[in-house]
Amino acid sequence: MSLEEHLRGRFADLSPALQQVAKYVLDHPNDVVTSSMRAVGTRAASTPATLVRFAQHLGYSGWPEFKARLTSDMGLGPETYGVRAKNLVRRAKDRTLTGELFEVQRRNLEITQRQIEAALQPACVLLEQAKVVHIAGFRACFPIALSFLYVYRIFRTSVQLVDGQGGTLEMQQRAFARGDVVVVISFAPYSHEALGVARAARTAGAKVLAITDSVASPLSLLAEETLLFSILSPSFFPSVAAGIAVVEAVLELLASRAGKTVVKRIDEAEARLFESGAYLQPVRSATKKATP
Repeated sequence: MSLEEHLRGRFADLSPALQQVAKYVLDHPNDVVTSSMRAVGTRAASTPATLVRFAQHLGYSGWPEFKARLTSDMGLGPETYGVRAKNLVRRAKDRTLTGELFEVQRRNLEITQRQIEAALQPACVLLEQAKVVHIAGFRACFPIALSFLYVYRIFRTSVQLVDGQGGTLEMQQRAFARGDVVVVISFAPYSHEALGVARAARTAGAKVLAITDSVASPLSLLAEETLLFSILSPSFFPSVAAGIAVVEAVLELLASRAGKTVVKRIDEAEARLFESGAYLQPVRSATKKATP
């Protein structure tokens, strides 16, 4: 049983003070694993002593042991990818592996939805006010960045991908300007290139929208707005599925807020995709049955 499931199952039996801590842990797991006990207590409107009592009530010797379990559940423990892969190999005949993966993905989406609810509208306002939107994601986060760019370009032309292909990262960063927004996507262990892009954006006077795994991430600390996604995975590598869900949610909101003008742009873009041959035309019957 995961720690989240354990907390939810025990929630009703906790005192009001411990329920307050449990609610914060469930709503802000990334914050709990990256912050000090004192900081968590302040944000949860609780005290360090109550956090210790909370951990002991759940069967842990103290807060550090509880935090270590939560960290491990989130796939952020000290184990390397190789060690986690060895654990998978040992479970090769375990028929619950796939079901476990999909269950964790469902949890990722639930956690992420709670984390971004209050931040989605401000993030959309930031993007709408930008002269140009630059989107950067490297390594495992590149698919998230590319998905964001591909769909956003259907109804907005002033969107650019920052990918550094051919050693052009510095050149692409020179395009950042005051009034622009730079979207930077990364999770722990954070990409060196992603942090460099965020710093270059701030130097140029552009604003940063971070899509990341923690409010304590180096990207979030440089950002005007942050959208968090959960990266839990029972596999050897963190999951990016919830990151894709975040950009889809942002794009859905941006399109809905754009009004009727966006409908024409999307219709025109789709028509060009069919006309250019990028999309295959739907098969239509060339003949009709003759009327007797």
